[in-house]
Amino acid sequence: MCFHSRSYENEVEKGSAFTLGLLAIKLTAINNSSCCSESQRETALLLGQLAATDSDCKVHIVQRGAVPPLIEMLQSPDAQLMEMSAFALGRLAQDPHNQAGIAHSGGITPLLKLLESKNGSLQHNAAFALYGLADNEDNVADLIRVGGVQKLQDGEFIFQPTRDCVAKTLKRVEEKINGRVLSHLSYLMRMGERNVQRRVALALAHLCSPDDHQTIFVDNNGLALLLQILESTDAKHQRDSSMALCRLANKASSLSSIDAAPPSPIPQERDAKDREIPNIRWDVFELMMRYIYTGSVDVNLEIAQDLLRAADQYLLEGLKRLCEYAIAQDISVENVSLMFELSEAFSASNLRDACILYILDKYSKLCVMP
Repeated sequence: MCFHSRSYENEVEKGSAFTLGLLAIKLTAINNSSCCSESQRETALLLGQLAATDSDCKVHIVQRGAVPPLIEMLQSPDAQLMEMSAFALGRLAQDPHNQAGIAHSGGITPLLKLLESKNGSLQHNAAFALYGLADNEDNVADLIRVGGVQKLQDGEFIFQPTRDCVAKTLKRVEEKINGRVLSHLSYLMRMGERNVQRRVALALAHLCSPDDHQTIFVDNNGLALLLQILESTDAKHQRDSSMALCRLANKASSLSSIDAAPPSPIPQERDAKDREIPNIRWDVFELMMRYIYTGSVDVNLEIAQDLLRAADQYLLEGLKRLCEYAIAQDISVENVSLMFELSEAFSASNLRDACILYILDKYSKLCVMP
């Protein structure tokens, strides 16, 4: 026989812990039977409505085993059932006592999956549940580990309230990336599976404090991970990496008074899907980013002129000097005039001085040339 939850409604409204327990147990029973979806939907909806009343109701519902069947229903082919289940979990997740339990029961991954739905209400209920789960710092690392930050950033959300909720979730995650959470993420970035390492590096590039950049991206090899992703043949991986590197570069520009890059020319960075680095090849961009976060880089003649242009564009004086030195080693009678023009075009004073000294030294040969 199908269980119809409305018959319990009057009792539940009195706040009876016994009735809450009965509902939760009944939900488990009907979820494990061939009972109709309507009963499941009604029970999930009623639990969600009760969970919105006070904290005690939320705790009683979870203590009596309602979470596992609600999570299982997130993967139902019935859209309404998924919506009601996400609704109930979203209300339960607003209580601190329940957040770790929902994540431990496997709630994060199916909720993230629902963000891809074309159903606006389903998207919003899932986003609201994730917002609640992100309040618990123990859940932050799990959310990042399974790629949650990328899904939140890349999602195409139908309703504006959903977009606002997602933005608040990302902000909440950002605020918790410190102390114990940051230590655990750093460990995952060093020792986790390759996919996990990359997800953590991408998330930290967007969300960690600039004060932690040295530790994360130099000492713990985060920059190398981002550059490896940049070399991927997958277009999305390249895009994710370039966005993360741009984010890091912009943060670095606000900290450095000498080697500061100008602000990104692309507005609304949080909403944009692609990043265009004008007039800079990938290999040049890679060396530029390596210099920003390590302070040194090997410059060879093949790339020196292009790297000089990029260093001048982003006001990286130290990198310009390295490029000027490499180019100066190749000055000859045949190319000295071109090298001098290059120095003038990019305000490369050291290269200009090297050209002048070379001209004075080789004056007897140069004065008879056309």
